[in-house]
Amino acid sequence: MNVSPLDIAVFPKSYKNSNKEIKIIYSRPQLKGRSLDSLALKNKVWRTGANETTELILYKPFKLGDAILPPGSYSFFTIPGEKEWAIIINLDLNTWGAYYYDQEHDVVRIKVPSEKTDKSLEAFSITFTEDKNTVLMHLGWGNVRVKVPFEKISE
Repeated sequence: MNVSPLDIAVFPKSYKNSNKEIKIIYSRPQLKGRSLDSLALKNKVWRTGANETTELILYKPFKLGDAILPPGSYSFFTIPGEKEWAIIINLDLNTWGAYYYDQEHDVVRIKVPSEKTDKSLEAFSITFTEDKNTVLMHLGWGNVRVKVPFEKISE
Protein backbone atom coordinates (compact mmCIF):
# COMPACT_ATOMS: atom_id res chain seq x y z
CA MET A 1 0.00 0.00 0.00
CA ASN A 2 1.33 3.42 -0.96
CA VAL A 3 1.23 5.68 2.10
CA SER A 4 1.33 8.77 -0.16
CA PRO A 5 -1.02 7.90 -3.03
CA LEU A 6 -0.82 9.63 -6.38
CA ASP A 7 -3.63 12.06 -7.15
CA ILE A 8 -4.62 14.44 -9.94
CA ALA A 9 -6.55 17.70 -9.65
CA VAL A 10 -7.95 19.41 -12.75
CA PHE A 11 -9.77 22.57 -13.72
CA PRO A 12 -12.58 22.62 -14.70
CA LYS A 13 -13.35 19.86 -12.19
CA SER A 14 -16.44 18.39 -13.85
CA TYR A 15 -15.84 15.10 -15.64
CA LYS A 16 -18.48 16.30 -18.13
CA ASN A 17 -16.09 19.01 -19.35
CA SER A 18 -13.23 17.43 -21.27
CA ASN A 19 -11.74 20.82 -22.22
CA LYS A 20 -9.34 21.04 -19.25
CA GLU A 21 -7.24 24.15 -18.62
CA ILE A 22 -4.96 23.01 -15.78
CA LYS A 23 -3.90 19.65 -14.38
CA ILE A 24 -1.62 18.95 -11.42
CA ILE A 25 -0.23 15.50 -10.63
CA TYR A 26 1.03 15.01 -7.09
CA SER A 27 1.31 12.52 -4.24
CA ARG A 28 -0.66 12.98 -1.02
CA PRO A 29 1.42 12.50 2.12
CA GLN A 30 -0.42 12.01 5.42
CA LEU A 31 0.32 13.74 8.72
CA LYS A 32 -0.02 10.55 10.85
CA GLY A 33 0.47 12.47 14.09
CA ARG A 34 3.41 14.47 12.76
CA SER A 35 3.52 18.25 12.43
CA LEU A 36 3.35 19.96 9.07
CA ASP A 37 6.52 21.88 9.97
CA SER A 38 8.44 18.60 10.26
CA LEU A 39 7.32 17.43 6.80
CA ALA A 40 7.31 20.65 4.74
CA LEU A 41 10.22 22.56 6.25
CA LYS A 42 9.90 26.32 6.53
CA ASN A 43 12.16 28.31 4.18
CA LYS A 44 13.26 25.15 2.30
CA VAL A 45 12.24 24.10 -1.22
CA TRP A 46 9.52 21.43 -0.99
CA ARG A 47 8.34 19.12 -3.76
CA THR A 48 4.75 20.05 -2.73
CA GLY A 49 3.61 16.54 -2.04
CA ALA A 50 5.57 13.30 -1.78
CA ASN A 51 7.60 11.00 -3.99
CA GLU A 52 8.15 12.39 -7.51
CA THR A 53 8.23 16.13 -8.06
CA THR A 54 4.75 17.57 -8.51
CA GLU A 55 3.93 18.18 -12.19
CA LEU A 56 1.82 21.07 -13.43
CA ILE A 57 0.31 20.89 -16.92
CA LEU A 58 -1.18 24.00 -18.50
CA TYR A 59 -3.39 23.52 -21.55
CA LYS A 60 -3.85 27.27 -22.03
CA PRO A 61 -1.62 30.27 -21.29
CA PHE A 62 -1.93 31.76 -17.81
CA LYS A 63 -0.43 34.72 -16.02
CA LEU A 64 1.19 34.06 -12.64
CA GLY A 65 2.54 37.17 -11.00
CA ASP A 66 4.15 39.16 -13.82
CA ALA A 67 5.01 36.07 -15.90
CA ILE A 68 3.06 34.63 -18.81
CA LEU A 69 3.18 30.82 -18.73
CA PRO A 70 2.59 29.21 -22.14
CA PRO A 71 0.87 25.84 -22.38
CA GLY A 72 3.18 23.00 -21.37
CA SER A 73 4.45 20.84 -18.53
CA TYR A 74 6.32 22.24 -15.54
CA SER A 75 7.48 21.14 -12.14
CA PHE A 76 5.76 22.79 -9.18
CA PHE A 77 7.68 23.56 -6.00
CA THR A 78 6.92 25.65 -2.94
CA ILE A 79 8.86 27.18 -0.07
CA PRO A 80 6.64 27.21 3.03
CA GLY A 81 6.89 30.23 5.28
CA GLU A 82 5.23 31.48 8.43
CA LYS A 83 2.84 33.96 6.74
CA GLU A 84 3.51 33.39 3.03
CA TRP A 85 4.72 30.68 0.70
CA ALA A 86 6.90 31.02 -2.36
CA ILE A 87 5.36 29.35 -5.41
CA ILE A 88 7.88 28.12 -7.98
CA ILE A 89 7.21 27.01 -11.55
CA ASN A 90 10.27 25.26 -12.97
CA LEU A 91 11.23 23.65 -16.29
CA ASP A 92 12.84 20.47 -14.89
CA LEU A 93 10.68 17.35 -15.32
CA ASN A 94 10.93 13.69 -14.36
CA THR A 95 12.74 14.36 -11.09
CA TRP A 96 12.33 12.89 -7.62
CA GLY A 97 11.43 15.19 -4.75
CA ALA A 98 13.31 18.47 -4.56
CA TYR A 99 16.74 16.84 -4.36
CA TYR A 100 17.74 18.03 -7.82
CA TYR A 101 15.87 21.34 -7.78
CA ASP A 102 17.77 23.93 -9.85
CA GLN A 103 16.75 27.55 -9.38
CA GLU A 104 18.38 28.39 -12.74
CA HIS A 105 15.44 26.61 -14.41
CA ASP A 106 12.71 28.60 -12.65
CA VAL A 107 10.16 30.17 -14.98
CA VAL A 108 8.43 32.17 -12.26
CA ARG A 109 8.59 32.57 -8.49
CA ILE A 110 5.93 34.49 -6.59
CA LYS A 111 4.91 34.79 -2.96
CA VAL A 112 1.34 34.22 -1.80
CA PRO A 113 -0.15 34.54 1.70
CA SER A 114 -0.82 31.47 3.80
CA GLU A 115 -3.48 31.23 6.43
CA LYS A 116 -4.37 28.95 9.33
CA THR A 117 -7.80 27.41 9.76
CA ASP A 118 -9.54 25.48 12.52
CA LYS A 119 -10.11 22.48 10.25
CA SER A 120 -7.16 20.11 9.84
CA LEU A 121 -6.57 18.03 6.71
CA GLU A 122 -4.82 14.70 7.35
CA ALA A 123 -3.75 14.26 3.72
CA PHE A 124 -2.06 16.97 1.64
CA SER A 125 -4.67 18.14 -0.87
CA ILE A 126 -4.93 20.30 -3.98
CA THR A 127 -8.14 21.52 -5.60
CA PHE A 128 -9.25 24.33 -7.91
CA THR A 129 -11.95 26.99 -7.87
CA GLU A 130 -12.68 29.90 -10.18
CA ASP A 131 -13.04 33.55 -9.20
CA LYS A 132 -13.93 35.84 -12.11
CA ASN A 133 -10.96 35.61 -14.52
CA THR A 134 -8.71 33.66 -12.14
CA VAL A 135 -8.30 29.95 -11.45
CA LEU A 136 -7.35 29.52 -7.81
CA MET A 137 -5.25 26.50 -6.91
CA HIS A 138 -5.88 25.65 -3.25
CA LEU A 139 -3.15 23.84 -1.32
CA GLY A 140 -4.09 22.47 2.08
CA TRP A 141 -2.45 20.32 4.74
CA GLY A 142 -2.90 20.31 8.47
CA ASN A 143 -4.31 23.72 9.38
CA VAL A 144 -2.48 25.62 6.61
CA ARG A 145 -4.18 26.87 3.44
CA VAL A 146 -2.58 28.58 0.43
CA LYS A 147 -4.21 29.97 -2.73
CA VAL A 148 -2.24 30.30 -5.98
CA PRO A 149 -3.88 32.68 -8.50
CA PHE A 150 -3.56 31.66 -12.16
CA GLU A 151 -4.98 34.54 -14.18
CA LYS A 152 -6.67 33.57 -17.44
CA ILE A 153 -5.40 35.16 -20.64
CA SER A 154 -7.70 35.83 -23.57
CA GLU A 155 -6.62 33.85 -26.59
